[in-house]
Parts: sequence; structure tokens; C-alpha cells
Amino acid sequence: MQRCFFKASKSEAYTKRRCVERQKDQEEISMALNSRKVAMVGCGFVGSASAFALMQSGLFTEMVLIDANHDKAEGEADDIAHGIPFGRPMKIYAGSYDDVADAAIIVITAGANQKPDETRLDLVHKNISIFQSIIPEITKRDFGGILLIVANPVDILTYTALKLSGYPENRVIGSGTVLDSARLKYHLGEHLGVDSRSVHAFIIGEHGDSEIAAWSSANVSGIPLDKFCEMRGHYNHVQATERIAEEVKHSAYEIISKKGATYYGIAMSVKRICEAIIRDEKSILPISTMMHGEYGISDVVLSMPCIVGRDGYETKVPIDLDQDEVTNLHESANTLRSVIEDSFKNDDKKAE
Repeated sequence: MQRCFFKASKSEAYTKRRCVERQKDQEEISMALNSRKVAMVGCGFVGSASAFALMQSGLFTEMVLIDANHDKAEGEADDIAHGIPFGRPMKIYAGSYDDVADAAIIVITAGANQKPDETRLDLVHKNISIFQSIIPEITKRDFGGILLIVANPVDILTYTALKLSGYPENRVIGSGTVLDSARLKYHLGEHLGVDSRSVHAFIIGEHGDSEIAAWSSANVSGIPLDKFCEMRGHYNHVQATERIAEEVKHSAYEIISKKGATYYGIAMSVKRICEAIIRDEKSILPISTMMHGEYGISDVVLSMPCIVGRDGYETKVPIDLDQDEVTNLHESANTLRSVIEDSFKNDDKKAE
């Protein structure tokens, strides 16, 4: 099987050269930031579930909830705060954009909900419009922390946030395929009868219909996936991997058709990303970041494994892919790029 290895791009070299400068800049910024404060923009299903998960995590001592419906934000803040006696002391309140300047992380979940039979890409025009009102409000406050984009379509909205904010790329990241990869690990764990935490596998590309299961790099505690499957009595590799990849891809659609929305899984994903940032863990997570020549792809935001720490995104991790996976990754990038071009073209026409 032919392998395609990641090549360090100009952007990655630039990232390395900027490390010392960025560390110095971050030290200056951190003096004005409250490293134990988080802001949640959007208090719908995902925002409120994420706020609840963050309250339970003990990562923060202050959390401000912001929503177009201030009463909704107040209600969610009060409801979550009433659980503090069972957790750790913290301040939770409904606020405004004036409260975000010193936050270490702003999590943006605000946006239209995905409806049954609606793809994440169908949400693009509605949610770009919402971001065009949110991001300028944040930049007005001289925010110096990390922007974590969670609203869908997350890859396109991360691209939008980057362009609208003008912030450095390391400080604007999307939740990407962190949840998809967790779903993949869960299904593989169930299939193999092992703890899903021992499964190491990524979904890459779009957080959506063109996502790719990177089977080439998948393993269970260092044992290649095919070998481990055979150890557990599974020999129909192609059939099994196709079935599991489809289960992962259609998980959200199935849940939405049954209960109207998905929010617990993504809330845990938000908690995990915030954990990596606040604790400066240097964890490897498949978040949404701008591509600069990796695997021959540029000027589009995709989900790829990245090292995540205090500064947000540090660098991409060079997992090797086979030729089919690279081809599918290019197709995923082209899908997103065409939507971005159409969306911004339409916005330019409206501005005229």
C-alpha cells in the first residue's frame, strides 16, 4: 500500500520561527487574561450543555453566558449555578460582550440548529450572517485569548471567524472532528470489545458528509487495527470499516431524527479541548485549522490532528495516509472551498 506522508509546509516552518515571538506575546497577553475564565456565546442546546460540562470540569472559576435572548442566558446561568454546591466554587452569570475581554477562551456555539434531513453545510448562510454580528463585537473588546468555534458548519465558520477577526491562526480554532473521532473510537471499541480509550484513530477533513476515517494510522494500543481485529476474531476488514465509518458519519442525523438535536457528545468535546488549552497539555486533537500546503491543500480550514496547548493550535501532526485517503481529503477540501467561495461571493453582492 502506497503511503503519503505529510510534508512540512512554509506555514509550519513559519509557526516554528514564531514560537519564541509568540511565547513573548502570550506572556504579555496572559497578564491581562484571567486564565480561569471562559465565555460562552450562545445558550441553546449545545451552549448550555457545554456550560454544564465546563462547570463540572473544575477548569474555571468564572463563566459568563451570552445570548441574543438575555433571559435565556440568565435562566441557564441560574440553573447551572444551583449545582455548584455539588461541584467546585465558581461564578456563573449572564453577561454581555463587555465581559469577554479578559476571558482565556470564548466558546461560540451560537447559530441556527440543524434540522432533520438538513446537512451541516445547509446552515452556512444563516450562520455566517450570525458570525458577522458576533465576531466584530468580540474584536472591539481587545480580546486576547482563544476563540473556540463550535457552531456548524464548524470548518467554514472557523474560516469565517479567522477572516472577520484578523486574529493569529493559532488563536482561532474549531472543535472540528474531535466528536467524530470520539464516535469512531466508541464504535471500534464496541466492535472489538475493548476500552475505547485504548483505540487511537482519527476522523479528518470536514466535520460533515465528506469526512474521512484515517484507517491507515488507526491502532489499538500500538497494534495495527487489522492485526488487532484478527486477534479478536474479525477478518472482514473492508466490510467492517465501511460499516463503522458510515455509522460515525450518520450518527448526528440519527440522533437528530430521534431527539431533535445533539449536544451531550459535543459538550464533552468542548470540555476536552478547553482542558488541553487551560492545562497546556500539548494534547493531539483533530481540530479545525487553516491548511497551508499540508497534503497539497491550502486556503481552507479542515480538521487535522494538531498539538493543542495554552497558545491554542501549535502545529499539525504528520500522520501518514494512503493514496485513497489523500484523494478523499482533497475532495473534502474542494467541497468546503466551493461553499466558502459561494458564501463570500454572495455576501460581497449583498454589500454592493
